[in-house]
Amino acid sequence: MSFLWEKSSSWRWIVRQTRDSKPFFFAFATVCGVVPGAIGYCVMQLTNSSNEQLESELRRNARPDTLMMGKVNKERLGEYLGELQRKEDTNDRYVAALKGETLTRKPYVRIQPTTTTTTPHV
Repeated sequence: MSFLWEKSSSWRWIVRQTRDSKPFFFAFATVCGVVPGAIGYCVMQLTNSSNEQLESELRRNARPDTLMMGKVNKERLGEYLGELQRKEDTNDRYVAALKGETLTRKPYVRIQPTTTTTTPHV
């Protein structure tokens, strides 16, 4: 930023104006925040395809590992949402994640350490 301050007279003018004038400050903040947001929204709307034929073709041509990960993620999300609906305490999920552990699917045995195998150096 010091490069802008030292070399650019227009940047110094903008800084002075935002310091001295609240309306200019709010106008500049709006231009810097709302205009890029509006442009981004328009780009997302233009590039978003809700074509059913394209979606079915992409699903048909998906790789097996992608399909498997989608299935696993759907199962995990279903399990998590079920726990939330039953109002179970899920804080141990975060504790397990911080310890590098993973959850089991067995009831009453929720946390299980991950198995790490080390190969001997030869």
